[in-house]
Parts: sequence; structure tokens; C-alpha cells
Amino acid sequence: MLRTLSVVALAAITITACTTQPEKTGPVDPKVEKLKLPDNFTAEHLYSPGDSMQGSWVSMTFDPKGRMIVSDQFGYLYRVTVPAIGDTTNRLTAERLKIGADTSSKVTMGYAQGLLYAFNSLYVMVNHNKDEKFSQGSGLYRLQDTDGDDQFDKITLLKELKGEGEHGPHSIILSPDKKSLYVVAGNFTRIPEMNSYRMRPTDSIDNLLPMIKDPGGHDRIVNAHGGWVAHVDSTGSNWELISSGFRNPFDIAFNESGDLFTYDSDMEWDFGMPWYRPTRICHVTSGSEFGWRPGTAKWSPNYPDNLPAILNIGQGSPTNVVSGSDARFPEKYRKAIYAFDWSFGIIYAVHLEPDGASYKATAEEFLSGAPLPLTDGVIGPDGAMYFLTGGRRLESDLYRVYYKDNTADNSPLKAPALTDAQQVRRRLEQYHGGARAGAVDVAWPYLKHEDRFIRFAARIALENQPVAEWQNRALAETDPVTIIQTGIALARQGTPVLKDSIFSRLLTVDYGKLSAVQQGDLLRATELVITRMGNPDDEQQARLVAYLNPHYPAANNALNRSLSKLLVYLNAPDAVSKTMALMAKAVDDKEEQKTATSSEDLIMRNPQYGLDIADMLAKMPPMQQTWYATVLSQAKTGWTPELQETYFKWFANAFGFKGGRSFIGFLDKARKNALALLPKNDFAHFNSISGDSLVSNGRNSLTAGYPQPKGPGKRWKLKEAVAVIDSGLSNRNYEQGKAMFAVTLCSSCHNMRGEGGTAGPDLTQLGTRFTTKDILEAIIDPSKTVSDQYAATVFTMKDGSSVLGRMVNDDAGKYYISQNPFSPQTVRELDKEQVTGTKLSKVSVMLPGLINRLNAEELRDLMAYLKAGGNPQDTVFQQKKK
Repeated sequence: MLRTLSVVALAAITITACTTQPEKTGPVDPKVEKLKLPDNFTAEHLYSPGDSMQGSWVSMTFDPKGRMIVSDQFGYLYRVTVPAIGDTTNRLTAERLKIGADTSSKVTMGYAQGLLYAFNSLYVMVNHNKDEKFSQGSGLYRLQDTDGDDQFDKITLLKELKGEGEHGPHSIILSPDKKSLYVVAGNFTRIPEMNSYRMRPTDSIDNLLPMIKDPGGHDRIVNAHGGWVAHVDSTGSNWELISSGFRNPFDIAFNESGDLFTYDSDMEWDFGMPWYRPTRICHVTSGSEFGWRPGTAKWSPNYPDNLPAILNIGQGSPTNVVSGSDARFPEKYRKAIYAFDWSFGIIYAVHLEPDGASYKATAEEFLSGAPLPLTDGVIGPDGAMYFLTGGRRLESDLYRVYYKDNTADNSPLKAPALTDAQQVRRRLEQYHGGARAGAVDVAWPYLKHEDRFIRFAARIALENQPVAEWQNRALAETDPVTIIQTGIALARQGTPVLKDSIFSRLLTVDYGKLSAVQQGDLLRATELVITRMGNPDDEQQARLVAYLNPHYPAANNALNRSLSKLLVYLNAPDAVSKTMALMAKAVDDKEEQKTATSSEDLIMRNPQYGLDIADMLAKMPPMQQTWYATVLSQAKTGWTPELQETYFKWFANAFGFKGGRSFIGFLDKARKNALALLPKNDFAHFNSISGDSLVSNGRNSLTAGYPQPKGPGKRWKLKEAVAVIDSGLSNRNYEQGKAMFAVTLCSSCHNMRGEGGTAGPDLTQLGTRFTTKDILEAIIDPSKTVSDQYAATVFTMKDGSSVLGRMVNDDAGKYYISQNPFSPQTVRELDKEQVTGTKLSKVSVMLPGLINRLNAEELRDLMAYLKAGGNPQDTVFQQKKK
């Protein structure tokens, strides 16, 4: 990441010594034996719902009788009675809840990614599009038992939500005062109309960097406002938006001070790009915005109109977040916020330390295992931590973790005294959510406060007041920092008639006397005036160029990113030559690179996936150069033949770096945008030297040169394939495994360690997420579980025909679909006026039977290659001495 972050955002991830399970008498459950825990903690494997055909559990809560209620991701709700710790007499029981007209083929209530028992009701966050099996759509529901028979008979839809799937509606939690609810949803979920807003978001992109949506189609249905958090009363009649601009937070939790936190996901396909943001812990303050936008439009964490993370963790797939305050754990762990990573099977204990108006954070690896696809977790009424694994119909398990004999004190933690800065922030937040008398006078002095979270809270308080109350005061302001902050506020809340006045006011600020942070804020204010109010006229544009140009290039990469973006957009006469000079010698800042590559902290924790991260980091793309190349893709003037030659040759070289699965696609789109601005007679030459052949032919020879299977093959069935692998997977042949990965066409659609296709999921971390059975089932019966991230869409046409393809984009008039998984860059266009309906296909684009050419030894080598994540140094390939 090429951004200068605050010290808070660069808080370190600590690695603490972990031990395996304490030794116990009798047989050890292999599912527990694989877990790593701190000393004196014990983990128990309680139940495997798949053994009883109860699906894959992804959400859980406890009722007042101490029973657990859980939900299958794609099915029913279940009620679980768990024996007490140390109880060897009673057994765990799990019964399907009888709700209304539940049958063996019809679900009345389920498909929940969030559950909460409160107010004598079960709140259910359904994540699902209506179909023949389950008629309820996505939304927040309330279930009640009105006749006292211990079954829920009344279902009330509190709010319908537009969105579903892995980025749809997620979790529900209870407020600290236990009088209301908070809910969270991912970035495929439209923010519904609410009763009030701490700050009303818009779908404005607010970024002058050339817009390139994700080349793999992931951004097609992303809402520009990103994921969000809302406050809801117990009846669901009053909704208030608290925060937005996340990617895909699954859960939220309060600490003992009543502050809210979430664990937001990264977009791993962006790895190596300057706009990549790792998974991160965010302090969710009132009216906060965290800057998630599609593709290249993501905001830098140092933009003043959004807030930074308090901790960057690295690559992963965040799921559950839970407070340890009610646990019977040592005080250190009771004060922690626990963040679950589905991808790498790690539960982090996030330790918070007040820092100004917010917090510093460190993350300790509390529990880990591989594979351990973590889904949800809660602190039970007994003070133990309960957690689930599963999701995507994977093998699912229920575990319990407790400290020593589980008798530690868990009486309510005393809330620590708030810092002076935290008190100021909370006082300003009282003016969020609507007009309040006296708000302008209270907020104004804090617009120039040294604490970023206070400045942000003060500006949001101001923006909640009628603009007429403060615009004249803003335009008469003389303090430079206040001018910048009110310029941002006016750009966001004012009307375009104010554009010239805001520009004029910003240009009165002595740029050279500002700190680097303040300079960045001023550049952002200038960008926001343009994105919200329109381009400056010729005279104003000339004044802006004259004001900014003497300061470009700047002393740091972050300022150069903003200056290059603005000056190229404003057609500054020497913007291209200056940017090309910077591009030739650009070096990524070490601290910024560390922020982008926080995953390096994982390398030594688990060699299974750590070496893959190390390999990618060793071949990291030049992020700062990539930024400049993207900025210059919209430059129409200022080019010389020599500069053009150098610029387009850069792309051919850059295609050799390794990044996320969308890395090549982003580069190629920027290249094509730049080519589109050339005269027609120059196109062929620059198209050739910029590496067109590398892109168009790069995926066509993935199987060339590899030996074909010797066979004899067979029609592999799941049970016999599992038996072959379980019979032994050691002394395997790495080269043959890699060859089988290619000739069975896996590499045509899937990426392994930075190489391969992009039509399907990256398989590098497959072995850390999935069991042998899960992997083989996905190969043999790929249509059993089709992730909405990779599903094809069936388009019903006006003429009665249908078209099948994976939707990669759409606009006002067309759908853009990819129909060949081996050539995902080939796109077909469908006119929307010819389409009468769409639905996701339940048939995987992956072909079944791809391993049927392999004999048992070849299958073992392929599975070894998959489970090792393509790492030739994995122990499975080490030859044992005879």
C-alpha cells in the first residue's frame, strides 16, 4: 500500500508463544490435537453436524435456558444442548427447530448468517434470495414463541435487505446497555432507507484516479457505499446508519468502554496494486466512513474524509468478531476483542490500548489450526468460548475453549476512564444524526484539533447541520487547517454554486507552511470539490495548476500520488514529463510496503501457507510505479515520442511481476485505456511493445510441455478417492503433482502461487482451509456447492432462449459475460432490453470428472500438490530415508 498511515494504523502484530493442547489421559481427538492455544487453555471438540446430515453451521447464539441455537448456511435452524464442562454422563443433543411448516424439503426459517437471542425473541439475519426451498428473502427477522410450547411460531420481517451471498447481510449483536441492536452487512448489500443517519452516504466515487473495475467481475454488483453498520431498536421500527465504507465485515463487537469494532476483509485479488488494503481492525465510530470503493477507486486510508484502521493484519477472510468480556479468562483476554479468520484458521486476540480519541492495537494469535475454516463464535453463559467451523457446505464442527477449570471470575469488567480526547470525541458525536442547536459553535474549534478522530467527529457534526448555518463562516475563515476541513465539508454538503468560492478560499492557504498531513488534506479537499461539484472553469483551472505545480514532485510518495492524480487530470503542461521522471526512479516506501504486505508476519506461523506469502512478497510489483502508470493512462497531452516509448514498454516488463489474480487485468485495462487515446496509426506499434502478446497468449499454453497421465484412469467416486489419499500421502513426486495440476486443466482456471488462470478461486491456500474430503468432493462433484463469487448466470431472453455465462460487468444498457472459463478475457455483450430475467446457475462452470484420467499414484501426487499449496519444500514431498 502506497500510503502514509498514522502510527495507530501501523500498530504491530505480536506473535506470542503458543502451545498445543494440554496432555490428557485417553485418546486425543485429532481435530483438537491440531489446535494451538496459549498455556492453560483447553479446547474440546463437541460435535460434527455433518455426521447427522445437519449441514454446515455458520452462526450461533445462546437462549436464556443456556441452549445454543445455530443455523446451517443453506438450511434449517437447530437447537443444541451442550453438556457442562467436565460432564461425562450427558451427551450433546441437536434438534431441528420446528418453525411453522418446516418439512424435509421446505425451510420456514434458516439460511442465517446472524443470530441473536434478546428481548424474549430470536433475531435472525437471513442471507438468501427466495427460491423453491426457502420462501423468505434476505433481511432481519424476529421469531417469537407466543403459545409457550418452547417453539417459535411467530415470524416477523423487521426489514427487507437487498443483497445476499458472501457479501450480503451478516450479523446482529446487542447494544452495551442491552436496550437495542446493531447489525452489519457486506458491500453487496444496498443500504436501505433508514429513519436517521449519523452521516448519509452517497454513491459518489470521489476519486479522480481512472476508474478500472475489477477485471474478474467481482465489482459488478458492489455498492459504492460499501459495507455498513446500523443501530436498530428491538421492534425493528427505528433504523439509524452508524458507519459505512467497509468491504465485507461479517461481525462487530463492543469493548468494555462501549466502543465498537469490526474486522474488515481485504480484496485479495488486488494484492500488489497500490490500492490494495489488507484485512484490518477498524474502530467503528459515529458517522465513520472507511473508504471502500470498487476497483481502483478505493480511498487511501490517509484521506481525511475517511478513517484509518487501527490495525492491519494481512491477507485472510474475516468472519466472527466477539468480545471476551464475559469469558472466564484471565483479565488480559477478557479485555480482548477476538477476530476470526476463515481462510487461515486463526483466532486473533486483539488487545486495545487507548490512544488519543481512538486506540492502538496489537493482535496475538490466540488459537489456530489447519484446516480450520472458522465461521462464528460466542462466549457462552458458562464463560467458555464456543466456536464453529464450516461454511460453503464444508465439513463443520463445534468446539469449546476454556481456561484451566473454567472457574475464573467473570463478573462485569469495570469500564476504564476515558481519555480526555475520547471524551471530546463522544461529546462531538452527540451532534451527529441531525440538526442540533449549538452544534456549529461546539464543533468549530475542533476542526483544527491535532487528533484525527476528533477532527473527523467535528466535521461530521458540522455536516449534520444545515449548510446555510455555516457556509458563510467557512468562506470567511482564516485559519488554514479550518479552511481545509470546512472546504471538505462544503464540497460534500454544499451545492455546485459554491465551487469557485471554495477553490478561492483553498488557494489562500500557504501550502509551503503546512505539514505533510495538512498538505495531503488540502489536496484531497481540492479533489472533492471537483468530484462533487464539477470541473473548474479555464481560469480557475489555470490558478489551481499554478498553485500546485511548484510543489510537484513532493518529498514523499503519498503526496506525489495525490499531486500526480490532480495535475494530470487538470492537464498541467509538464505533468506527464514530471510523472514519467518519478516513475523511472520510484521506490516503494518501506513502511508503506509493510502495510501492504502485513501478511509477512504470518510466514513463520504456519509454513503451510507462509512460504506462499514469502514467494509472492519476493516478487512484489512496484506499487508506486503502478500508480503513476494508472494515472498517466488518462493523460491526453504532454507526451513526446520518447516518453510514449518508455511508458508503453513499462507495461511489458510489469506483466512479469506477481500479484493478486486481478493484477494482470488491472495493468492490461490501464494499458488499453492509454492506447485508446493514441492516433490510429500509432496503435499497432505501441500495442505490440506494451506486451499485448504476453496478455493474449499467456493463458493458452498452461499445459504445454507437461507429461500426460499414464493411467489407467477410472471413474473416481468420492469414497474410494478419499480412501486412496487417506492410505498415505508421503514421499510424493512434486513435479508429477504439478504436471497433473496442469493436464487436468486445473491451472487453466485456478491460480497456484501466482501462476495459472483466473476464472476460479486461487487454490494456494486450499490445504489450510479444506479437508481431503472437501477437496475431492469439489473436484468430483463441482456443482454440489457453487460459491456466488464464481457462479454463472442464466439469462432468459425475449425470444424464449437462454444464455449462460459468468457476469463480469454491466452498465445501463448491457450485460458483459464470460462464457469460456479457459479464456475469461473473451467477453460477450447482451443488450439488457433483450433480457427478461436472470438467476444464478446451480451448475458449476467447472467440469466434473477432470481426474478420471489419473491412476491412484497420479491422484496422490495431484492431491499432495494441492494440499501443499504448490510448495515444493512441503514435507509431503520430502523423501524419507530407507
